[in-house]
Amino acid sequence: MKPKTPTLILIVLALLVSCGNSVEYSEAFKKETSGKYLYNPDELILVYYDDNKLRLNWKGGEIEPVTLEENEFFVPDMYKKFRFVQHPETQKRYLSIVDEDNQEKTTYDYLKVGDDYKTPSQYLEVGNYEAALAGYLEIKKQDSTSSYISEWGFNSKGYRHIRNKEYDKAIGVLTMNTKLHPESPNVYDSLAEAYLRSGDSLQAYTNYKIALEKNSGNKRARNYINAYKPKQD
Repeated sequence: MKPKTPTLILIVLALLVSCGNSVEYSEAFKKETSGKYLYNPDELILVYYDDNKLRLNWKGGEIEPVTLEENEFFVPDMYKKFRFVQHPETQKRYLSIVDEDNQEKTTYDYLKVGDDYKTPSQYLEVGNYEAALAGYLEIKKQDSTSSYISEWGFNSKGYRHIRNKEYDKAIGVLTMNTKLHPESPNVYDSLAEAYLRSGDSLQAYTNYKIALEKNSGNKRARNYINAYKPKQD
C-alpha cells in the first residue's frame, strides 16, 4: 500500500528543514523532556540530548530525529511526527503523535515514567523474577493474549538456561511461567525438568505430579513419578 501524499510531503519538508534548522534547547526544556517514555507495556523510548541535539533510543538503537522546531520533531524509523505535551489535569508528561489531518489535536500517547522505572523484561534480565512477574501479571490483566506473556516464549528462554546449565535462572523463568499460565501442563513439565537437572529430585517430583494431573497422557511425568515413589517410602 502506498503512503498517503500528505505523509510524503511531510517527509520531504522534514528533510529539508533538517538541513538548515538548528534548535537551541533551553536547559529547562531539556530537563522537562529528557527521560523514559512508555512505548508499550514492555518497551521504553529513551529521550536525551547530546551536544544540544535531541536523541532517542528505541528498540536498542540510537535515533537522531529530524528537528522541526523546539517542540516538534519527525522520527523516520517510526514514520511519525511528535511533540512533548503535558496533561492539563494530571500534569503528567507525554510524547504526543501529531495527527497529519488535524495538527492542532493533542493526544497523550507515550507516558513519561520515572528514571528508575523498569519494564518487566528489564527486571527479568537482571533476575528479579518477583518484580518481573508482577509486571507481566499486570500486562495479562490488560490483555490475556499479549505476546509479551507468551507461554512458549518463556519456555524457550527457560530451556536456553537449562542448555547453558544456568539452572537457577531456568527455575526462575519457568516458575514465573507457571504463575502466568497455571492451567498449562507443559509449564510444570518444563519446571520439573529444570529442577531435575539442578539435582532437586523432590521439586522435580512435585512438578511432574502437577503436570500429570493436568495431562494424564504425559508419559515422562508418569515414568518419573513411578520411579521416584519407592524413594519416598
